[in-house]
Amino acid sequence: MNLKPIGYIHTDFKEKFGIPRQSGRVPALSGRIVMLPAYARPEAFRGIAEFSHLWLIFDFSQSHRESWSPTVRPPRLGGNQRIGVFATRSPFRPNPIGLSCVKLQEVIFKESGIELLVSGVDLLDGTPILDIKPYLPYADSYPDAVGSYAQTFRDYHLEVDFPEEFLNQIPAEKRQTLCACLAEDPRPSYQEDPERMYHMNFAGFEIHFRVCGQRLEVTGLEPDNKTTG
Repeated sequence: MNLKPIGYIHTDFKEKFGIPRQSGRVPALSGRIVMLPAYARPEAFRGIAEFSHLWLIFDFSQSHRESWSPTVRPPRLGGNQRIGVFATRSPFRPNPIGLSCVKLQEVIFKESGIELLVSGVDLLDGTPILDIKPYLPYADSYPDAVGSYAQTFRDYHLEVDFPEEFLNQIPAEKRQTLCACLAEDPRPSYQEDPERMYHMNFAGFEIHFRVCGQRLEVTGLEPDNKTTG
C-alpha cells in the first residue's frame, strides 16, 4: 500500500499543543488546503462547491512510530485510564491516519494551483492531506449515536480571562478564535496545578496562561520567533 499526499493544510497552529481535540469544536478556526500540482486539476473539483462540509483524511505526520500499543490513555480521562486504541481517536495507531469533518468556505482556482478554504479544523500546520470526500448529511449523521466517554465532555469549556493589554496585540480577526481555542482547555486533564504555567503557539504568538478551576487566565504573550519572519 502506497499512500501519497494530495496536498497540505496550513493553519495557525505550528505546534500540537492547543489544537482542538476534535474538528468543529472551534467553528471559526480556519485552514487553507494547498493542492499539490499533480492533483490541482479543476475537473477533479467539479461539483465540490455544492457540498457544505468535507471529510479530510490525513496523515498524523508527527506521530509516526516504529511500534504501536493496543491501548492508549485518552487525555480527557485524566491520562490514567487505558482504553483500546480502536475506541479512541488517538494519533498513535497502527496506521497514523486521521479523519476530520470541516466546513468548506471557498474553492480558489489560481494559475499556480487550487486551494480550499475550510473552517472548524483541528489540524497542525503542514499536515499532509491524503484524500478529500464530501460529507453526506443523510449518511454521515446519526442523531441517536452514543459517544461513550467523549460525550461527557461535549459541552465542557473554561472561562477565559484575556486582559486587553494582551488581547489587543493579537490581530482583530483572530482574537475570538484564539479565545475559543483556549476555552477548550488545552491542558492534559490530569494536570490540575493552578500555579503551573502553560505556553501555546497560535498565529505567530506564544500565549502564556494558567488555569485555576474553570478559569483560564492569560498572563502574557510574545511573538514566537520560531514561526515568524
